[in-house]
Amino acid sequence: MSTEKIEFLGHSGHMLAARLDRPRPTDGFSSDQALGCVLFAHCFTCSKDIPAARRIAQRLSALGFAVLRFDFTGLGHSDGEFANTHFTSNVQDLVLASEHLTRMGLAPDVLVGHSLGGAAVLNGAKHIASVKAVVTIGAPCDPENVTHNFAQHVDDININGSAEVQLGGRPFTIKRAFLEDIRGVQLIEDIAALKKALLILHSPVDSTVNISNAAHIFQSAKHPKSFVTLDRADHLLTRAEDAEYAAQVIAAWASHYVNEPHALAAPEPASDTSIKPPPEGITRVVEIDPTGFKQDVFAGPKHHMLADEPLSVGGTDTGLTPYQFLAAGLGACTSMTIRMHANRQAWPLTHVEVDVSHDKVHAHDCEGCADIGTTTTIDRLTRLIRLDGELSAEQHASLIAIADKCPVHRTLEASMQIVTHSIQ
Repeated sequence: MSTEKIEFLGHSGHMLAARLDRPRPTDGFSSDQALGCVLFAHCFTCSKDIPAARRIAQRLSALGFAVLRFDFTGLGHSDGEFANTHFTSNVQDLVLASEHLTRMGLAPDVLVGHSLGGAAVLNGAKHIASVKAVVTIGAPCDPENVTHNFAQHVDDININGSAEVQLGGRPFTIKRAFLEDIRGVQLIEDIAALKKALLILHSPVDSTVNISNAAHIFQSAKHPKSFVTLDRADHLLTRAEDAEYAAQVIAAWASHYVNEPHALAAPEPASDTSIKPPPEGITRVVEIDPTGFKQDVFAGPKHHMLADEPLSVGGTDTGLTPYQFLAAGLGACTSMTIRMHANRQAWPLTHVEVDVSHDKVHAHDCEGCADIGTTTTIDRLTRLIRLDGELSAEQHASLIAIADKCPVHRTLEASMQIVTHSIQ
């Protein structure tokens, strides 16, 4: 599997960020084919990179499907203001994503929507002629269901025109136009007139969107339609095995409705197309463009990334720089260490965000670096850590302190040896 960053214009003219997960070769398919193309719509105030979206997309890709997931306007890495969006604008973004895929030669065969994204694909499917099948995951039968997440603010929004609400531990501005828009959506009518195969995935213990919504969707839809329970899964499919199971079911079901494989135009393959991913525990870097800096980065047999340099220094800016990989390693390790400690202590930490920056400073400007010498320049990594949740001052301080104990932090501050050998 490889992942390609993509951008396209959304409904308001803002640039939307997307990822296209391309399948790796599977039995019966060459490296330039895909079983079909899936367009994935994420949940309300989520992003394309939440664990459920990422795991489902990557698993579908491993099973032979090309998958595009994108951030709606004002969310994730997409431009624009979330406060100026509503359900109808999300559907417009979905349709524009399908048009972008079509221009790439990957007209979507299957729409997959999670939560409110499920309502969006049910509403938007009629505008995408290439779609043969629709999948919902924990979707409401009425988009107005989403208002229960901020029910105590609905009156304020209607009276004052807008209100700031907390969703998932983060602040969002909801406007009256959003409420008016979802009240006007007749989703049950869209479901009855769908004229496409429908698969409904829902958990009986979903505490965010009750499973009765799945029953209403199923009863309103015409055949072919299917329902599969997600058993003990929560609404966000936070357990990896739940997302994996959902992807397996989607792939098996959708393959029945996809007629012809898609030809894939690979995004600038590595210069040596015989390169195989390395075994577990090995990171392999392969030069793509000998005239520039672009590199394929394989981390074991499952993960692929791109490394590059900015345009300003002769690169093509298609991937992380080496120092950004370094910063990402420290940031990811920091966030994971904080999360493990909070979970172990059963503390109410709802969200972790770590910003890491890199610069070079003189030792005399560095706290704790006096023994290095005043004329020496050193590398400095600066972390800004944001913790959300109802944490006490002591809990917050403890989590910030534990950041210094993350394994990557310790490796970077310890003595290190780099051994180099030449191989044939």
